[in-house]
Amino acid sequence: MSISLNTCILILKEHHLLKSSAVQDAVSTKMEYISYDSRDVKTDTLFFCKGKGFRPTYLAMAKENGANCYVAEQPYPEGTGLHALIVRDVTKAMALLSAAFFRFPQDDLYVIAFTGTKGKTTSAYFLKSILDQMNGGRTALFSSVDDIVGPNPEDRFKSSLTTPESLDLFRDMRVAVDNGMTHLVMEVSSQAYKKNRVFGLTYDLGFFLNITPDHIGPNEHPNFADYLHCKLQLMVNSRKCIINAESDHFDEIYAAATTTTNPDSIYLFSSNKFENPNLKQPVDFRYKSEETDMRETRFQLLCESDRAKKLNIQGDYTLQMIGDFNQINGTAALIGAGLAGVDHDTAAKGIRHVTIPGRMETIQSKDHGTIVVDYAHNKASMMALMSFMTREFNNPKIIVVVGAPGDKGVDRRPGFSESLTKYADYAFLTTDDPGFEDPKDIAEQIDSGIDHSRCQVKIELDRIKAIHEAIKMASAKDIVLICGKGADPYQKIRGVDTPYPTDIKVAQDAVHELES
Repeated sequence: MSISLNTCILILKEHHLLKSSAVQDAVSTKMEYISYDSRDVKTDTLFFCKGKGFRPTYLAMAKENGANCYVAEQPYPEGTGLHALIVRDVTKAMALLSAAFFRFPQDDLYVIAFTGTKGKTTSAYFLKSILDQMNGGRTALFSSVDDIVGPNPEDRFKSSLTTPESLDLFRDMRVAVDNGMTHLVMEVSSQAYKKNRVFGLTYDLGFFLNITPDHIGPNEHPNFADYLHCKLQLMVNSRKCIINAESDHFDEIYAAATTTTNPDSIYLFSSNKFENPNLKQPVDFRYKSEETDMRETRFQLLCESDRAKKLNIQGDYTLQMIGDFNQINGTAALIGAGLAGVDHDTAAKGIRHVTIPGRMETIQSKDHGTIVVDYAHNKASMMALMSFMTREFNNPKIIVVVGAPGDKGVDRRPGFSESLTKYADYAFLTTDDPGFEDPKDIAEQIDSGIDHSRCQVKIELDRIKAIHEAIKMASAKDIVLICGKGADPYQKIRGVDTPYPTDIKVAQDAVHELES
C-alpha cells in the first residue's frame, strides 16, 4: 500500500485542514508506510507528529529512520529536508489520511457501533456471536477486551484502547477485509470522538445504549456536557440509529440522530413496562423478562411497530450471561442482527452461549458464597450489579472488593461511595490501576463518602489479599462482588503495566485454598 503526496494534499484541502505545505524536489513523493511512532518508521514513511507529549526529537528520529514526509500543526526545524504538511488538526488529518492509505476498508465492511456509559462490550460480543452464526465466523470485533481481525488464533489480541487510534483502526480494518471478514462490530468511546480516532467514519448501524456521568476529570472530559456531546456524535455519523428510549437525555439523543438520519431509519427499544406519555415517537421493540437466575437469563423480544415486525426476530431468547440488565444488551444486539438480515432462530442460537472475560464470571463455592467477577467500574454499573443481586437473592449480605483508577475517572469515586452505601454490607477498598496517584489517597476519597453505619469498610491496598479476605469472610449464602478490573492481567502503576493474575484467577485460588 502507498499514498502520494499529491493525494494527501488534495484530501487535506477538501476537508479544509491544510494550512501550508513544503514540497522537496529531491525527495520521493510516494509514501509506502505511515506511522505516529518514531520507533516504527521505514523508508518513505508518512509520519504524524501527534499527542500532548510529542517532542521534536521524535521527528528527528523518524527522519533518521527513513521518513520522507511529516504532518504536524506547526513546522519543525527537525523536519528540514522532508515534505511538510502543516494542518489545523493533526488527529483529524491522521484519520483521513490513514483511511485513504489503507484504501478505505470501511467500504468493504458492514460496520456496527455501540456507545453508552455501560453495556458496550457485552452488546458487541452478543452481536458478534450472532453474526458469526450467520456469516460463518467472518465478523471482526474492536472492543475494550479483545480485538479480532480474522479467523485464526493470531488474529485475536488484547486491545489497548476501547476504540483504537485512527491509524491502527483503519489498518486493522484492512487486515480484517484481507482476512475475509464481512462485518465489523465495534465499541465507540467518548474519547474516540474527543480525540478524533473515528473522524470521517460512518457506521451502517449506530446504537446509543445509555448515558450517565462518567469519564469526567482533568485528563478526560471537562464536564458532562462535553461527555454527552462526544457520545452524540455516533448518532450524527450513523446511517441507521437505534436508541434506548429509557436513556437519560433521550430528547437530545434523538435530536442528534435526526440531524443526519431520516426518522424512518431511527429505531427505539425499551422494556415492556416502560411508559412515557411525553414520548412523541413509538417504541419499535420491547423486551419482557421471563426469568433470571445464577445460571441463565430468559426474556422475550416483542416487535411492536410494522417495520420491526418485518425483521422476523420476535420471540424467546436465553442468555448464559446472568443479570437482568443483560436483557437490555441482548435486545440491542438482536435488533442489530435483525437489521443485518439475521432471523430469530439464527439469532437465538448465536446469543445462547456467549461469555465475556471479566463480565459476570461466577464461582459457586461450597462454604464461602457466590463470588462474581465483573468489570463494573462506575456508579451506573455498580448500582445495576448490586441491585440485581439484592433482588435475586432476597437481600443477601453483599461483600464488595473495589478500587478506582488513578489519573482519570475522578468523578467515579463519589459514585462508588454512593452505591456501596446503598447496597453493600462490607467493602474492601483496594488498588485498581492507580497510575501516578497514591492508591491509598484514592481509597480514602471513596471511604470518605461512605455511610459507615450502613457499610463497613476496610482499606486493603494489596488487591490479592483483599480478594482473599473478602472470600474468607463470606458465609455460604453471601455474595462477594469483585469489581472493576474484569479480565485485566495487569495493574497500571506509574506508567508501567505491572503483571497481575486477573481477578478470576485470584478468586479461584482463594476458594481452592479455603476449601481444599
